[in-house]
Amino acid sequence: MIRVAILGATGYTALELIQILLRHPEAEITALTSRQEGNPPISSIHPQLTARIDMPLESLSYDEVADRADCVFSCLPHGASAEAVAPLLAAGCKVIDFSADYRLDTLEVFEQWYGAGHPDANRLGTVVYGLPELFREKIRGAQLVANPGCYPTSANLALVPLLVAGLIDSRGIVIDSKSGVSGAGRTPKLATLYPECNESISAYNVGQHRHTPEIDQTLSAFSSKPVEVIFTPHLTPMTRGILSTAYSYPQGDVSETQLMDQLREFYSGQPCVRVVEHLPATRHCSGTPFCDITARRVRDRVVTISCLDNLLKGASSMAVQNFNLMYDLPEAMAL
Repeated sequence: MIRVAILGATGYTALELIQILLRHPEAEITALTSRQEGNPPISSIHPQLTARIDMPLESLSYDEVADRADCVFSCLPHGASAEAVAPLLAAGCKVIDFSADYRLDTLEVFEQWYGAGHPDANRLGTVVYGLPELFREKIRGAQLVANPGCYPTSANLALVPLLVAGLIDSRGIVIDSKSGVSGAGRTPKLATLYPECNESISAYNVGQHRHTPEIDQTLSAFSSKPVEVIFTPHLTPMTRGILSTAYSYPQGDVSETQLMDQLREFYSGQPCVRVVEHLPATRHCSGTPFCDITARRVRDRVVTISCLDNLLKGASSMAVQNFNLMYDLPEAMAL
């Protein structure tokens, strides 16, 4: 059995991760950390876990975590996660990081978008980006994997195959994404209080969302030219799910059949991506590890639509995909 620790185990993504790992035949949860006073049981924070796992939440040193675990899932916020990664790697643990600390390749871009220094800057640019459908072979055997953001996952999976095939232009890509409220995390905020967000849809962080450089970086890696997207996220009055609609210019006389054929070929045999004829909806992916993708040709544009559960394929189930690859297990095990 592979011993697993989860840092920052009180959030929504940690809950989803615990539920997956409880049914994983090769994983054993051996430590859950939090700064909660009194070492309460995890079920007192997540009642869904009552009678399923009785482990207490503990405040452990990195050495104590490393003594108990072979692999660590860090669900800590950015900054705090990077502080934990270096000593855990030095102690021999493998780490899957849910934060944004290692997703970007350069310190300059990180500081520009996150407004802070980086406690482990020398490692930037060397960490494997944990999007299995694009970087599977690099993930296998990696010591540290940067789990992607939820919005970038939905956008990149829809657009990369078309860029690789030269079917769309790298310039002028516009991405419109809508997310459920759980994407904002469990910490109370005014904008996500029920009276504020119910029966309302609103854009936020227009031109300033921190997932923008992550999308640019990944799309540029698969394009013949640098990519700079216009990305606009929206908050929608639902608990979970992301729907992303991307608009791009075709390269030449590209048909809808060509677009769909390329998506099907690119994702053939991929266990967690479904290329669909119908228009995806968040309810189709809620509670699943899948990203559903389709494409349309509309006048002089290509329209791609992708859909996923932000807590699963956008976070925790993808982290387990990465875990499985890192330990040479079947990629979809427990999913």
